[in-house]
Amino acid sequence: MKNLKTIAIALFVAASTAVSAQTKKVDVTKSKIEWVGKKVTGQHNGTVNLKDGALVFKGKKLSGGTFTVDMNSINTTDLKAGEGKEKLDGHLKNDDFFGADKYPTSTLVFKTIKDKGNNVYTVTADLTIKGKTNPVTFDIAVKGNTASTKFNINRTKYDIKYGSGSFFDNLGDKAINDEFEVAVSLQF
Repeated sequence: MKNLKTIAIALFVAASTAVSAQTKKVDVTKSKIEWVGKKVTGQHNGTVNLKDGALVFKGKKLSGGTFTVDMNSINTTDLKAGEGKEKLDGHLKNDDFFGADKYPTSTLVFKTIKDKGNNVYTVTADLTIKGKTNPVTFDIAVKGNTASTKFNINRTKYDIKYGSGSFFDNLGDKAINDEFEVAVSLQF
């Protein structure tokens, strides 16, 4: 009986000190993903929209996250209508780049999270673009109901080889960098 009472007390203490996970849905209307793609002769920048997303916390510590990006929302912001914007947006959505008709969404799923202190975490996540999944690692800062990160993605790992000097010779000033940068600002 004494052992049973000790076990019951231990279970009660463990249950009362356990921290449950809390999922916080991302406000997609207030969150932003910006991208920069560079080439030999300059760069283009733009946005792409989140379709949905959530961060998971245990207490005040980040413990998970999942996001879905609407690839049909790719938008070039450094060009105006009539300056080639429609042509570039269409090209980014076609099979040379993101194949948005066949792959309308991309996903990011947090796999490991290491607390660096001061509300900064190193995240390794599975990024899926065009049906191909590869790990990406980045630091994310969480403050109140916001989170932000900036990292590079090597597009060739997702079978996006158009204009890549790594795969094609004699591109000259038509070469496009293999990596593009994304800056993400989340509100939840």
